Amino acid sequence: MTRRTLSLGQRLTLAFLGLVTAVLVVNGSISMWLAYKEATEAAVRVEQEKADAAADRVAQFVAELEQQIGWTTRADWARVPMDQRRYDFIRLLRQAPAITELLYLDSAGRERLRLSRLEPDVMDSGADLSADPRFLGAQAARTWSGPVTFRRGSEPYMAIAMLHAGRAPGATIAEVNLKLIWEVITAIRVGGTGYAFVTDRAGRLIAHPDISLVLRDTDLSALPQVQAAVAAMADGAAASGQAGVLAARGLDGRSVLSAHAAIARLGWIVFVEQPTVEALAPVWTALYQTLALLGLGLGLAFAAGLVLSRRLVEPIRQLQAGAERLGEGDMDQRIAVRATDEIGTLALRFNDMADRIRDAQETLEAKVADRTRELATSLSDLRAAQARLVHSEKLASLGQLTAGIAHEIKNPLNFVNNFADLSAELVGELEQALAAAGDAVPPALREEVAELAATLRGNLGRVVQHGRRADSIVRNMLAHSREGGGERRLVDFNALVDEALSLAYHGARAERPGFNTAIERKFDPAVGQVELFPQEFMRVVLNLVGNGFHAVAARQARAPAGFQPRLRVTTRAAAGLVELRVHDNGVGMDEEVRARIFEPFYTTKPAGEGTGLGLSLSHDIVVQQHGGTIEVATCAGEYTEMVVTLPRDGAALGQVAGQTAERSA
Repeated sequence: MTRRTLSLGQRLTLAFLGLVTAVLVVNGSISMWLAYKEATEAAVRVEQEKADAAADRVAQFVAELEQQIGWTTRADWARVPMDQRRYDFIRLLRQAPAITELLYLDSAGRERLRLSRLEPDVMDSGADLSADPRFLGAQAARTWSGPVTFRRGSEPYMAIAMLHAGRAPGATIAEVNLKLIWEVITAIRVGGTGYAFVTDRAGRLIAHPDISLVLRDTDLSALPQVQAAVAAMADGAAASGQAGVLAARGLDGRSVLSAHAAIARLGWIVFVEQPTVEALAPVWTALYQTLALLGLGLGLAFAAGLVLSRRLVEPIRQLQAGAERLGEGDMDQRIAVRATDEIGTLALRFNDMADRIRDAQETLEAKVADRTRELATSLSDLRAAQARLVHSEKLASLGQLTAGIAHEIKNPLNFVNNFADLSAELVGELEQALAAAGDAVPPALREEVAELAATLRGNLGRVVQHGRRADSIVRNMLAHSREGGGERRLVDFNALVDEALSLAYHGARAERPGFNTAIERKFDPAVGQVELFPQEFMRVVLNLVGNGFHAVAARQARAPAGFQPRLRVTTRAAAGLVELRVHDNGVGMDEEVRARIFEPFYTTKPAGEGTGLGLSLSHDIVVQQHGGTIEVATCAGEYTEMVVTLPRDGAALGQVAGQTAERSA
């Protein structure tokens, strides 16, 4: 009996089918294992990152509260009146909604001030809190965070105590409602149903997306993940939040993957949990895909085996060579189509795929370039906004300090000036009395008294001169500390500059009799209306023109005969901008003076003729208030030219301010 043998085509089909089946099964098994491993590692990585990020955000929340409380602990705060301290506490309560109660204890631990959202304010109660743990904690650590307590058995609170600076310091104590941390925790999501919560070192719930659990003072110490985290914190192993992820039981009894990160300074633990079913969903998806691919692979393998049994190897080798060259980056690789059967169709598909890959690569490169430009623009805008915000905060603090100092100096300075004038009048009366005495006063005595009176009158004159200069400095300090004046509106730029020029010239002539200079006006009619603060910008023009008059007068005083002082004021319109130039042929400046002219209180004028605040104030008005620029070009002994550039309207203000912030950064 002869054995029936399979044909070559059948054997090739069966061999190919068996091979493809084995490959798909092995590949599916490996893919399933890799998918399980990747899903688990991804869940571990994401949950731990979320836990660390949540811990950082909660720690930042507490740090911001400590920073806001910190400005009531400065050394000079102990010297302000009690009403001012109460006002500072009211401002702090408005700025920090989480703070419900503020106390100020003196260095002996006695209560001097208490403000609360829930109870009446108390001033100078004198209650002895020297043994209070909050006061003792501040004395020991300067900044002390207390344990979490639950008032009325529901809402969680924490005390923050900060020791004041200086000698014999007191302390500020704030009671913080931790219910506001709920917003931070609620914003944390892992997958579709993941969540986060916070407990203290005893396992009591501090924050949870379900606020009712927090208000019921829920104790989670029985959960295995909480027990492990508390034990790790006690051993110091989780101080940095590197505790890993463990499988545990959630609040609703479901199996979860739980990660935690410790906030060691507060003794809190942040947990991030995700149901295990959701975390391993990619594994089930991979399983179904593998089964589908296995069925599809078997069908395709059978069909391909039949085709390959009728086709020889050469067309496949051509496809293989073309695919390799395409994989190596030869996007121009194409396969010649010599038939209209399946092999020819496959060659056509290969060529079409190569075209799409080339098009996709070009499109992707263009998209990457566009996205890079967008990100660069966004980063530039963000840096500009950050620079403006930081600079505004610094100027506001400096303005408050300057205004306070100026007000404190103003009263005693007025007394000095008034008594100097009165003393000068008394000297005059003394001289009149001496003249009325006639021969009753010996000539030697009369001469000595007259000499002393003349010396005293000269001294009083110098006192009055320097007192007036100090008064001018105080007035400029008050002007320098102002945030702005008037409203921003459209004005005729050329008319405003011309008016300021006329005022400055008449003032210079009144101050220096006989002063005269040639004034050249070059106003561009295209400038037209400009949106700005008229009063503030007129002060800038007055300062610049006044400095120009002073410079040409100083050079004229020591120049040879024939020198002609000149001042040229020019306006010019540009694309979205207007430009003002004030050019004088005065004494000019050297590089050292030029580098410092915008510093407050820096002046090169003689005593009594300048305060050093004019250009500093002008710089703040142009740059900070109007978003423009102010530059100087000068040559010692030859000329000085001040160049002011302003945006024409509010839309251009942001662009110019951003460019200024980038140059300063």
